[in-house]
Amino acid sequence: MKCNVAVVFMHDYLDGDLAREDSMQLKRHLTQCSACYARYESLERTDALVKAISIEKAPDDLGDRIMKSLPSSRRPAAWTSWVRRHPAVSAAAIFMVVMLSSFVSMWNQSRELSVSGPDLEHVVIEGNKVIVPEGQKVTGDLTVMNGDVQVLGDLDGDLTVIDGSVVPLASTAHIAGEIKTIDRAVDWFWYKVSSYFGTLAYGS
Repeated sequence: MKCNVAVVFMHDYLDGDLAREDSMQLKRHLTQCSACYARYESLERTDALVKAISIEKAPDDLGDRIMKSLPSSRRPAAWTSWVRRHPAVSAAAIFMVVMLSSFVSMWNQSRELSVSGPDLEHVVIEGNKVIVPEGQKVTGDLTVMNGDVQVLGDLDGDLTVIDGSVVPLASTAHIAGEIKTIDRAVDWFWYKVSSYFGTLAYGS
């Protein structure tokens, strides 16, 4: 198995959408490729962090635990009083800071090509270039990280390119959804957060 295929399989595996045979191939590859194994561990940690923020209500004693972890002082500062009066907002702010640092850290460490989407059967990968061939149709959203995208056929969904570029569309190309280009780590962070909470809102 090539590393670029393993990267695609990692995302599907963490989402629980990878077939059993493909999962076994991925596990064998991870035991043989230290670079892919390190990338998988990073993705697994980030996935666990994103799932952690899906808790709609913080525990009742979370504010008290946060306050106890702060260094004591003889004279409470004004911001400490504000934190005591707004424990839920303070907890949410701490979660956001942890998420941001984690995403930025993973962004800086991971520079390999990553391709994700529900329909990758007709997608062609050549080096760092992802191609939707002429005469082929890809159904669903397509997300490419650290690579260039060339659409010659049909894409029935949104195209999101993170830290890459979109080759000018050919006359035969057709993209039904939006084209989004994200170039900076902070933009990517807000894209992930908005996408995640958008999914929560849609599911509720």
